[in-house]
Amino acid sequence: MTDHRTQEQDKDLPLRDDIRLLGRLLGDTVREQEGDDVFAVVEKIRQTSIKFDRDADAAAGAELQAILDGLPRESMIAVVRAFSYFLHLANIAEDQHHIRRRRAHDLAGSKPRDGSLAHTLERIKAAGIAPQTVKKVLDIALVSPVLTAHPTEVSRKSILQCQHEVARLLDKRDRMALTPEETEESGLALRRAVLTLWRTRMLRPNRLAVVDEIRNGISYYDETFFSELPRLYAQFEDQLAAAFPAQDDWALPSFFKIGSWIGGDRDGNPFVTADILRAGLRLQSTAALEFYLGELHTLGGELPLSKLLVAVSPELEALAGQSPDHSPHRADEPYRRALTGIYARLAATAKALDQHEAIRHAIADARPYAAASDFAADLRVMAESLATHGAALLAGGRLRRLIRAVEVFGFHLAPIDLRQNSDVHERSVGELLAKAGVCMAYDKLSEDARIGLLLTEIASPRPLHSPHAEYSEETAGELAIFFAAKELRSKYGDAALPNCIISKTDGVSDLLEVALLLKEAGLLQPGKQPRLAMNIIPLFETIGDLQASAKVMDRIFDLAAYRALVVSRGDEHEVMLGYSDSNKDGGFLTSGWELYKAEVELTEVFKKHGVRLRLFHGRGGSVGRGGGPSYQAILAQPDGAVSGQIRITEQGEVIASKYSNPEVGRRNLEILAAATLEATLLNLEHEAEPAAFRGIMDTLSELAFRAYRGLVYETDGFRTYFRESTVVSEISQLNIGSRPASRKASDAIEDLRAIPWVFSWAQCRLMLPGWYGFGTAVDTWLSANPNGLDTLRKMVRRWPFFRTLLSNMDMVLSKTDLGIASRYAELVSDPALREEVFNRIRTEWELTTRHLLAIEEQEELLADNPLLKRSIRNRFPYMDPLNHLQVELLRRHRAGDSDERVRRGIHLSINGVAAGLRNSG
Repeated sequence: MTDHRTQEQDKDLPLRDDIRLLGRLLGDTVREQEGDDVFAVVEKIRQTSIKFDRDADAAAGAELQAILDGLPRESMIAVVRAFSYFLHLANIAEDQHHIRRRRAHDLAGSKPRDGSLAHTLERIKAAGIAPQTVKKVLDIALVSPVLTAHPTEVSRKSILQCQHEVARLLDKRDRMALTPEETEESGLALRRAVLTLWRTRMLRPNRLAVVDEIRNGISYYDETFFSELPRLYAQFEDQLAAAFPAQDDWALPSFFKIGSWIGGDRDGNPFVTADILRAGLRLQSTAALEFYLGELHTLGGELPLSKLLVAVSPELEALAGQSPDHSPHRADEPYRRALTGIYARLAATAKALDQHEAIRHAIADARPYAAASDFAADLRVMAESLATHGAALLAGGRLRRLIRAVEVFGFHLAPIDLRQNSDVHERSVGELLAKAGVCMAYDKLSEDARIGLLLTEIASPRPLHSPHAEYSEETAGELAIFFAAKELRSKYGDAALPNCIISKTDGVSDLLEVALLLKEAGLLQPGKQPRLAMNIIPLFETIGDLQASAKVMDRIFDLAAYRALVVSRGDEHEVMLGYSDSNKDGGFLTSGWELYKAEVELTEVFKKHGVRLRLFHGRGGSVGRGGGPSYQAILAQPDGAVSGQIRITEQGEVIASKYSNPEVGRRNLEILAAATLEATLLNLEHEAEPAAFRGIMDTLSELAFRAYRGLVYETDGFRTYFRESTVVSEISQLNIGSRPASRKASDAIEDLRAIPWVFSWAQCRLMLPGWYGFGTAVDTWLSANPNGLDTLRKMVRRWPFFRTLLSNMDMVLSKTDLGIASRYAELVSDPALREEVFNRIRTEWELTTRHLLAIEEQEELLADNPLLKRSIRNRFPYMDPLNHLQVELLRRHRAGDSDERVRRGIHLSINGVAAGLRNSG
């Protein structure tokens, strides 16, 4: 009883117990596999690092550095691996603890959690919102996390699978009362899992191909989406029915869907081709069909109902009669016979669509389904027959979830977005026009002249493309993609390829060029009532592009020809906003503010033209790429910017942390749905900010922009400082993605992708893109406004946007470590450059931290988030040795040490630090 009371009093005790258990198992594994000497070194480093971090003991710090600098090469790799794996295991324990606490909360019957759909419905009811209004929003809603390939996703799938096994075993220990024998077996199973992890290669020997990335993306459906998304729909329908019992029908439309860029994102990735797009959809389709076939097989075992004991509908009787199953043993089992027939048709569909043979062969050949809707219709016949003959309970289980899965995933699994840079579209259109003899110098035309020419060609039924003409490799590749899209939409359905995204959009012609390319492929039909088959989505990325975004959309909606295309798409238009590149271009504060203003202005423009706006947020995992808690971020959107629809990118290590565990995955999906509904239906968080607040933000943004640009783009030698003081060059050598780290063969920061830019600053523990410029901006503004601190505090209390901005910056600053960062600065070969840049960074960090704490009225970082604070502090003693070793290995590598162990040690340390930070790129 005493132990039980202690656990109730200390909710983190089970977490600490799990971390100790996993740490002990890892230590035992290191001792057994690497020997007592290596174990002793690892343990000495661990204890010294903890002492240094806990007590700020200078002697312990010096001792730690001496141990690490003196490590022999033969044991260095083992030490890096040991600390890396500990951080991976700590992540597993934390995730399991979150699940444990949520279950305890639910079991205790406490009020619904923030971010749960139950809590959202409570708030909606309390606000007096009618069920008809809720239903109207849900009828037009779209919530879609979009999976993207990520060039800093450092964990191999094999490592993730080992980690899943550890998580499964911890979860089993949590949920079940084990006998002594079962406890011993559980301990042995955990030991085996940790040993397997230790003996599994952490790094890939070869760079990932696009097909590998596609398969990785599909694996999250097997792990989470297939099971949890249908469960979430069923849960929400039941909660709606309970909350609004007077509303008869709460059959939800399939508004929540998972999207993908993997296999369709060609921006800077020459390996994404028409053949890859075909392969991607074939793999996706095969995964969906195999899931359905497996569920049908299981349903056959669950529905052995005899018509001698239960009546069936005429439709079900007819469906059973069409079955090739004529076994006398099942003559009185119409549901099983119907399922056998459905299975045979679905197996034939897999063969026809994907040349895929079902693992369990059908008992006879059958006619393939023409569309997923036909398959769903047969399943509904079964469900309706069960429901109307006293077996609604059976219809509400696996069958209900399967019907929802088919509605959501279809035969294509996930809609793939096509994305390409506007410069490529411009060159392709220019070549088409030149080869057709229409315009020999399209690139020399003014924007107005381009718009006029493009509108003429879009309206013309005459194609520009000729099968007899020879085109450059780039243009031929672009045309092949669009022709493949036409073919694949016919094969898998229009939902398989709904969107074309234009990176680096800065003008109306960028959208019209894509319209012309779609027309060439037969995906735009000109005429009096033109029809556009795919959504054309501009992506505004830089600060200047964000500032111009509303003007661009206003101008294109004023074009009658384009407006007619929008009508054909249901008077709905999507706009994507780039968080990563705008941050790299203008810094954290300016990026956040310009994104907010762009949303406000776009909302006004779309309202003026009578077009529904759907925003697609290109957020990364880290705050430097627009990341942070999704729930708060969505609620902090300006009024009218959500309107029931939202798409958000999910990238790399964030996908693994959010969706590799089914229970964690369902919670994260629920948060997105709940926040979208709250932001749409409730105005509590969207009280209009005073004009004075906007004016202050304009000033702060301008000051922060100057400070950030002054350092990153206007300081002589900064490019050298960045490349020498971070692992950006070494990241490009890691086999962690198919896409190159830079858009061009250049070392300019402008050409570097935002992802490795942010990832590199995270590795050296500076997190510079997530805070730089704020301190100078506030300091300068307060100098001109001596009593302005109270106003900034009011902005935090009254404005969700500003509060979320500062909260995210608080989290980033808590992960920084200037002592560690100074060691990376020592890698810069020019002492004067090193001194100048690092001193500026340190001064800005001190200013930013001081002003942030003053505005938030806190004594220390993360004062209002003790759980996260504890988590970060507990990680530092295990991350610090990895950073110290990484610096030493970088020094050796750059001095010309060609020992393979040095290169491998660098890459292993990158993996470990990324695991410790969790959202680093």
